[in-house]
Parts: sequence; structure tokens; C-alpha cells
Amino acid sequence: MSLILDITDETGRVPEDRLAEIEKLLQFAAAEEGVADGAEVSVTIINNEEIQKINKEYRGKDYPTDVISFALEEDGEGEIEIIGADMPPVLGDIIISVDKAQEQAEEYGHSLMRELGFLTVHGFLHLLGYDHMTEEEEKEMFTKQKEILNRYGLSRSS
Repeated sequence: MSLILDITDETGRVPEDRLAEIEKLLQFAAAEEGVADGAEVSVTIINNEEIQKINKEYRGKDYPTDVISFALEEDGEGEIEIIGADMPPVLGDIIISVDKAQEQAEEYGHSLMRELGFLTVHGFLHLLGYDHMTEEEEKEMFTKQKEILNRYGLSRSS
């Protein structure tokens, strides 16, 4: 199984080898979750200022956050299901603040790559429909994140 990925670092602060690692991690997570071959995901890395604008516009929250996901395959209320959906899905967009990732890596005492990996998997799971609005959903999603990261080799100590 293989995702079609578009990974862009608008800050120029994430080295190519780390971007390649994010791609490998997403491919691994997709295989773990049984995502359809050819599904599309975009990852954009931006700074706090840019993610704050997005957070304010789309979530009504005027502060920078670490990751925002926009799922494109969700069925909205009242939407008609598309028949003939045998085409690979366009899962959506993951937007990560490298500033927040750096702050959190320092706060938690692990590498920037571990934090970028965590945020990437977190955003990816949102694209797949996982959420953490209730305690039960949070437990399921956070357990899944931890399992994927550990199996991939990006544990908390990385």
C-alpha cells in the first residue's frame, strides 16, 4: 500500500532527511491502518503566525496550535454519498507548526523529529476519522498514535 504524498515545508527549517522521514512514517501509518493504495494526503509545515491565522479562521481560536487537519473524505450532514467511489480517496491536509513542534519537543524532552512524527500521525488519524472529543475517543486515538509511533521506532525517548 502506498500513499500519494505532497509534503511542503514553507518555513525552510525542516531538513530534507526529516521530511523524508515524515513521508516514511505516513506510509507506515497508512499500511498499519489499511488505507487504500493511492490515497492522497498533503502535509504543510508552517510557522506559528500562519497556523494562528488558520486556527482563527476555521476554528474561531485566535492562538497558534501545533497541528490542524482538514479531512476531505468526511460525509457532512445532508451530503449525498458519491456512487462509484472506487477511486483512491483524497484524505485531506495536515498542517503543522514547526515553531510549536520545536517548543513541545523541548518541553517533553525529546527530539524535534519525534514531535513532528507525533503531530503527523495525530493529524493523519484525524483524516481517517479518529477524534478525541470524548474520553473514550481520546483513549482510542492516543493509544493508536502511541502504537504506530512505537512500532515505527519513534518512541517518546526518540
